[in-house]
Amino acid sequence: MRITEGDFLIPVDKPVGPTSHDVVSKARKALGMRRIGHTGTLDPFASGLLVLCAGRATRLAEYITGMDKGYEAVACLGIETDTLDLSGEVTSMNDRWRSIDSSSLEEVVLSQIGLIEQKPPQFSAKKINGEPMYRRARRGEVIPLPAVQVTIYELEIMSVTLPFVRFSVRCSSGTYVRAIARDIGLMLGCGAHLTELRRTTIGKFRVETAISLEELANADAVSAACVEPSAGLLHIPPLSVDEAVADRLRNGQRVRIEQQGGESKALVAVTHGDNLIAIANLDAGLLRPRKVFMR
Repeated sequence: MRITEGDFLIPVDKPVGPTSHDVVSKARKALGMRRIGHTGTLDPFASGLLVLCAGRATRLAEYITGMDKGYEAVACLGIETDTLDLSGEVTSMNDRWRSIDSSSLEEVVLSQIGLIEQKPPQFSAKKINGEPMYRRARRGEVIPLPAVQVTIYELEIMSVTLPFVRFSVRCSSGTYVRAIARDIGLMLGCGAHLTELRRTTIGKFRVETAISLEELANADAVSAACVEPSAGLLHIPPLSVDEAVADRLRNGQRVRIEQQGGESKALVAVTHGDNLIAIANLDAGLLRPRKVFMR
């Protein structure tokens, strides 16, 4: 499945330090392309997988952003910061972590698995009235934020060298790993903040297949790492249509189709041959295009 040549995805292994926008800027310069975007912010202190979209593949960014994600992280018990990570100001310290045993830690970690209510950090890219929360937090504003539902599919302790706890997590989009560390610290009664964060997966994408920031300037490395836009749609059911239906969808028209089994799907990736035609809603045999890709 393709949109057209020049439209592709590039998995990049972001190092600690640069912002996600810095990575996009470097990619634009290295590839000589203006139309490049990313599919989910990584904080400067974090490293790992950042999937870039090039050309018209940028229109798929929202679907990749919504994929489940995997991380490896390190929490430091006994110290809390205003940002919930090592970049912030220390707000409290204690040594109650010294009395924590492995069974207590394991019990708290297990309690975080499943569908949970999570309160977003004050320092985050989440927007309130169009303004990122971190800007308001830097001005000293404290905005009451309602908890949101997120899903923690897997949460495992990798190693413990108190006060540091290394863990891995696989979670739904919108989950803050900093908040997981915060909540574990609160439940243990000692507080915590995140000292390391590395994103390892986004859907089917793996950091092992990503290229480094330096390799963006290497045409061969970029060519080898580029993947078809369809790789960002593996979680969306495909639907193949004939040329007549494809033409109508390209014109933004709703189309009624013969639907096997009468099954309805909220979202489908509509294809004709190897070409991605549209992302559409499918309801009782009626296709409603949401995003159309012209030939």
